[in-house]
This record gives sequence, structure tokens and C-alpha cells, in this order.
Amino acid sequence: MWWLLNSLNIPLSVETVCVFTAPIFSANASWATYLLTKEAKGTGAGLMAAAILAMVPSYISRSVAGSYDNEAVAIFALIFTFYLYVKTLNTGSLFYATLNALSYFYMVCSWGGYTFIINLIPMHVLLCIVTGRYSSRLYIAYAPLVVLGTLLAALVPVVGFNAVMTSEHFASFLVFIILHVVALVYYIKGLLTPRLFKVAMTLVISVGLAVCFAVVAILVALVASSPTKGWSGRSLSLLDPTYASKYIPIIASVSEHQPPTWPSYFMDINVLAFLIPAGIISCFLPLSDASSFMVLYLVTAVYFSGVMVRLMLVLAPAACILSGIALSEVFSVLTRSIKLQLSKLFDDSPTSSGDSSPESSTNSTKNENRNEKHEIAPKEKTSKKNRKKEKEVAESVPVKPKKENRLLVLPFELSVMGILLLIVLGGFYVVHCVWAAAEAYSAPSIVLTSRSRDGLHVFDDFREAYAWLSHNTDVDDKVASWWDYGYQTTAMANRTVIVDNNTWNNTHIATVGTAMSSPEKAAWEIFNSLDVKYVLVVFGGLVGYPSDDINKFLWMVRIGGGVFPHIKEPDYLRDGQYRVDAQATPTMLNCLMYKLCYYRFVETDGKGFDRVRGYEIGKKHFKLTHFEEVFTTHHWMVRIYKLKPQKNRVRGKLKKLKASAKTSPTLAAGRKNPWQ
Repeated sequence: MWWLLNSLNIPLSVETVCVFTAPIFSANASWATYLLTKEAKGTGAGLMAAAILAMVPSYISRSVAGSYDNEAVAIFALIFTFYLYVKTLNTGSLFYATLNALSYFYMVCSWGGYTFIINLIPMHVLLCIVTGRYSSRLYIAYAPLVVLGTLLAALVPVVGFNAVMTSEHFASFLVFIILHVVALVYYIKGLLTPRLFKVAMTLVISVGLAVCFAVVAILVALVASSPTKGWSGRSLSLLDPTYASKYIPIIASVSEHQPPTWPSYFMDINVLAFLIPAGIISCFLPLSDASSFMVLYLVTAVYFSGVMVRLMLVLAPAACILSGIALSEVFSVLTRSIKLQLSKLFDDSPTSSGDSSPESSTNSTKNENRNEKHEIAPKEKTSKKNRKKEKEVAESVPVKPKKENRLLVLPFELSVMGILLLIVLGGFYVVHCVWAAAEAYSAPSIVLTSRSRDGLHVFDDFREAYAWLSHNTDVDDKVASWWDYGYQTTAMANRTVIVDNNTWNNTHIATVGTAMSSPEKAAWEIFNSLDVKYVLVVFGGLVGYPSDDINKFLWMVRIGGGVFPHIKEPDYLRDGQYRVDAQATPTMLNCLMYKLCYYRFVETDGKGFDRVRGYEIGKKHFKLTHFEEVFTTHHWMVRIYKLKPQKNRVRGKLKKLKASAKTSPTLAAGRKNPWQ
């Protein structure tokens, strides 16, 4: 692509790629949504779903220009893989099955959420088998995906043998075995007589039960040896929402891994939440393999989005597809009703009835009889097979319009009102999506804004702090902060950090958390052992910024206490409550995080009122002995401290000797100078 564009004199830089990658793939995602919904419910539903996905705030949060993240690419791969699976399910084509495996490989390369695909599709296959919807098309759609997809996934360096060794992939292999057993049963059923088939079924069921018991015994043994055998921490936290907070606080501390609130659903999918139930009903009328897959996709996406707010991104395509199906069905009902009512209105008009005469009616009946004779004549020459087919068609044709008339005809006024209401609803949806894209998801996270009566306020404290580090510290100096700010410090200040967003070693993060939770002297010793020169903290008590380090502090305590047992969370709580006012515990008031955030804070208003916590702080006047303040940003959002140098122990002894010599000259005369 780079060579092609440069040959056309179109310069392509890294910044351009980072800015336009997400919007381009979001357009591809809308196209893939159209294909998937069209395969399930028709062209109208596909167009509706694609238009809704193009504006849904949940996906805009990851696909806005400049949002260079793997989720923007991965959602397109996710939807396209589902489309190829449904396409193979409808056609039974091995060509589409091979493309499905290649699309799954692309998804594995894009995002670690590929395990959602390799577990959702086996669930649908198992659902089809249980409900008696097994067919050769189901076998062709699933078997190549497991074989080719697993082999291709193992080629990705990050995945490797985890594609066959971890528990997240075992469900696909189990369903693969079940599918072959069912295929064998159907094959035997076609060969044997009903009596022999019963005997063979008894044998197959007995062998299958024995194998199932053996597999269950092996699984029980594996779970007994290691309850988390082959499961990653994120997967376990999805299956058990309380697992991460109990055993892996580093995962639970990420804001994206927290459960969403109810308002976040209406913020991210808005009116789609009310259209989804109608879409589910439409999928059941009639129920097909493709529509059952849509319902299963929605149900699983709703569950996982309720566990992690980050997975609202996976729910967005399902919500758009089901809402598109619902809107398409409603529009088709309303427009057909209007057409039928208008046709009846024009057919029953007085002008047409008054102009008609008996002569014209007799002439028309004669012409109709002649046409019928001409149509019947060639039909008599057809074969018996064609006659049977025509009989079946003739029997089925008159029943259909009666059903349509009974189901689709609504009063004209009601149909017009319904269309107007849907247009107004769509207008509100578009306005909300534009507002969410402009206000919530377009601004960079490093520059904060706030609206008030006198206009827009910009808080540029982060860039101010990073610029100070870049211009006033040495290149080799190390900066300690919580891991949230590691990437920004490295990229914008060009300084080495202890932990960042990609730190895999939990001990490193726990060490920083322990230092922040310790008293000043102990924290200085920890940072000094790490060769840290500066400590950076984020504080929002002055301007009301809630995502500061004080609100994140309990996670530092939990993560640090998971590695270093002397850090205990109850020591920082008063009657189970986290407080920084006069009711706070002595451990909390003397820890490093409290001192670095609230140092000289009382000088701002004379009271030390914290706008985020909503009360005055407990310890207002104190001094720092091992750290010195070197920089505080304009709004006090970022504060930087420098470690004081270690005191010379020998020099301290000399001072004591000189003081004692002044008090007792005889003893001083008898002592020797230690430097001689």
C-alpha cells in the first residue's frame, strides 16, 4: 500500500495511518454488518443494521479518527467471520468454509477476543444438534473452521500452542467430537433398517456415555489439581465476575474491566435497547439457523457486557443487527399496509365504478375467458411431474395472500403515524450519536475539557507536567507513577518509567503500590532501591477530577498486599469506609500517597476542602522529610516530587563528635580523628 500510494504521489506517513485506520475499518464493519444481516433476514434488514452501526456510540468510541487501537480492526473481523459462518451454514459451500477459517485467522492476529468466536460458534452448533436441526451444511460450516482455524491460530506467535493447550479452546474440540458422533449416527440411520438402527443406537449411546464419564473424570482431576487449569485471569473473571476482585486485583483495577452501570447502556446503544426485544421476536418468525445464531450472539454479548464495560463493544454489532431486523419488519408492515389501503381506495373510487357499464364488464369477462383458454391449452401438454408441481404451487398460492392481508393490513392513519414516529425516533438517535461522538469520544484523553456558564475550560495539566519532565530532568532519570500514566510519560516526556500499561510482571506493579501505601521513609527506601529520581501523582481534589490517584489508591493497596502481606486493606479503612477526612485511619494519613497529594493543599482555600470526596481533609499541616516538591501544574492535577539525596552517615557521626568535644574537651583530646 505504501509503495502504491507513493507511486501515485500520495504521501503516506505513520501518523496518517494511525489516524485513518479506525475509520476505514469501521466502514468495513458496516459493510460486514450488512452482509451478515442480509444473510439472516434480507436486504432491508441489512441496510438498516449497517446504517445503525455506522452511528452507534459504543463503536464510535473505538473507531473515531485517531483512535489507533486493535478493537477497531477486530470488530470488523468478528462480524465478517460470523457472516462467513452463516453464509456457509446457508449454502453448504466448502469455499465459504475455507474463507471462514481464514477470517478467523485474521481475527486471531487482530485481538485476543478471538476466543469469543471459538466458543460462540460451538455453542450454536450444539444448539442446532439439540434442537434437531443437524444437516450436512452444519458439518461443513463447523468442521473446517475447527481444523484449519486451529492450525492457523497456532502460527500466531502470541497464541502458539495455546490454541490447543488452554481451556478456552476445549469447548470447540468437544463439540467437534459430538458433531462427528451425530454425523455417524445419521449415516448409520440411512444404511440400516429401523430395527438394526435401534440396536446400533443403543451401542453408540452406551459407548458415548462411557466416554463422557471418562472425560468428566479427567476434567475433575485437572480442576482438583489446579482450579484455573489453562484459563487466563480475564476468562475466569468473565465466567465468575467476582474472581478478579478476589484473586487478581490488577485485572479488576482496570476501569474497562469494571461492570457497567445502567446509564452506560443507554449512553452507548441508546434507543436500540428498546428495539432489541422486537428483533428477537422477528428472529423467531420464522426461526432459521441464521436467526438462531443472531439470538445466541445477542444473549452471550449481553452477558459479557454486563461483566466488563469494555465488552459493550462486542454487544454493539448484535444490538444493531437485532434493531435493524426489528425496524425492517416494522417498516415493511407499515408500508405494505399503506400500499394496500391506497390500492383499495383507488379501486373503490366512485369515478371508476360510475364509468363502468354492463357492456364493458361483459367484454372484459369474455376477454378474461379467452385468456384463460389460451393459458390452459399449453398447460395440458405438460408432463405429469410438471402437473404435480403446478398443483402444489396452485394450492400454496391462494393461502399466502390471506395470511399477508390478515397480518400486514393496518389502518391507513395508524400506518402513517407509525412511520412518522419511527422517523422521529431515528432523528433522536442520530442527534444522540452525534452528541456522544463530539462530546464523549472525540476529545483526547490527555487534554480534559469542562463546560460551565462562562464557556469551555481546558485542563492541559498532563502535557504541562510531561513538558516539565522533558525539559528539566536528565534523560536517564527514572519516574515512578501508577501504571496508568506509563505510556504517556514514556512517549511525551521521553523518560524511563517503572511500570506502564504493558507491564506483565505483577510484582513490579505491586512494588509501586506498596511504596505508595507505605510511610514516607519506607517508600523512599523502596524507590531508592529502584533508582527512581522523581515520583508523579495525579490529584483532582482542587478541580473535581474524579479519576485521580486518591480514588485509585485502594487498588494500589490490594495489589501491593497481594505480593507483600504486611500491606493490609483494613488498615486504610475506618469501619469499612474509605475516608481521607478527620475520620481517616493513622495508616491512611501517614502513607506516601496521602502526603504527596495533599501537601500544601490547605494553602489553596485555607480549609483543605476536597471537591471530589466532598469534605475537608484530615491532616492539613505537615512537612515532607524524604521528598521535595519540584513542580505542580496550574490546576494542581499533576504533582511531581523529587527524592532527596541520602544523608552521609559518616558526616553525621563527625557532627556528633564535634558536639561532644565542645561539651567535654578532655574526652575530645583523647579521641583520634577517624579520617587520620
